[in-house]
Amino acid sequence: MTKLVIDEFKRTEESIKSRTYPKLIKYMGSKAKIIDFVSESIHSVYDGGIVCDLFSGAASLSGALGGCYPIHANDIQSYSSLIASVYLKPIREINVKSLMEEALLNYINAKSSITLDLSYEVFSSLEQFNLIEERNRELINVNFDHEYHLFVKNYSGTWWSAEQCLWIDAFKQTIDSKIGRGEFTEADYALTMSVLLHAMAYSSQGTGHYAQYRDAKTQSSMKDINIYRKKRLQELFEKKLNQIIIWSKENVIDLNHSITTLDYKDCLGMLEGGTVYADPPYAFVHYSRFYHAMETLSLYDYPTLQIKGGSIVKGRYREERHQSPFCIKSQVSGAFEDLFLGIKKSGSNLALSYSNTAMISLETLLDISKRTLNSNYEIWVEGTDHQHMTMGRQNDRSRDVKELMLLARKR
Repeated sequence: MTKLVIDEFKRTEESIKSRTYPKLIKYMGSKAKIIDFVSESIHSVYDGGIVCDLFSGAASLSGALGGCYPIHANDIQSYSSLIASVYLKPIREINVKSLMEEALLNYINAKSSITLDLSYEVFSSLEQFNLIEERNRELINVNFDHEYHLFVKNYSGTWWSAEQCLWIDAFKQTIDSKIGRGEFTEADYALTMSVLLHAMAYSSQGTGHYAQYRDAKTQSSMKDINIYRKKRLQELFEKKLNQIIIWSKENVIDLNHSITTLDYKDCLGMLEGGTVYADPPYAFVHYSRFYHAMETLSLYDYPTLQIKGGSIVKGRYREERHQSPFCIKSQVSGAFEDLFLGIKKSGSNLALSYSNTAMISLETLLDISKRTLNSNYEIWVEGTDHQHMTMGRQNDRSRDVKELMLLARKR
């Protein structure tokens, strides 16, 4: 594999200042609220070259520090590469009016093939509301004769209504057409797709992830779900797109940034020097389960859905999803050993973000790092306290977390 070589790039301490950037999606474990602590930690070990965000996720690091360092954003999930591009790659020109008009035509054409009454406009009881929900979900059994029907078929009546899913498919069709005709650059494509991820997130009736959608079991839950059923996804898209275009033109400079969608070991194998920021998963939950719908939009590959007991599982999960070794108790120690070995082999410095709620203790983590990096590195730990968002995964919405930064700098 070709080595990633970046010209030496250095900043003085005074020039390292995180920028304000627009958030695009709701994401568990986001470091947006403690980005200054993360930035200071990275700068304390940085001695030139790139900053590699090894587990980029929602790309907070790219958003905050994309104007300070040459960033290499990496994550095995493809949706992460779209979001990172918004913060790192300058766009050419996006005609919002033209995009919206084409998406409307695609929406109208797709909707004309649906004869069922799927509207949420009129209902007078919980029972009637759930009948509408079920009619939306029944679209999974329909055979569509037009190409862009993935979301309306697989997700109607789940996190989104059929109406919202029709718009998701219509926007995807429009974005694909524009890049196919040469009207969009890759950066234009990534930005508009990321805005679609945003519109999905803020019209979803879930709690911020896509592990399972909510059922209307009470009048109260019905009313809350219906608030989101009535959200006009196309308006969320258009409003955010206009905002992001302005921000991009004013803030994005390509400092020889790069973006990959690799396993962390393969990404480390590309590096020669620089500084790695690593923010691996915290616990037993796999991000591929919580954000599978975003990955499906990014890939738009009509995936096989997971079957259990002869039926498609409620979460409508992709059958093939990435399973991180950092989320598996029997593999987490080996995963960290591989990470440290990759750091050593690449000659990189390391800022490793981890919390006191993780599946491995700080003592064990330090033992692995010292054993693996040996005397080649100076290793120490810094910490700060913050509220960690659970996105409704537990009964609490957030919990107190001691955020730790294990720092390793070449001697």
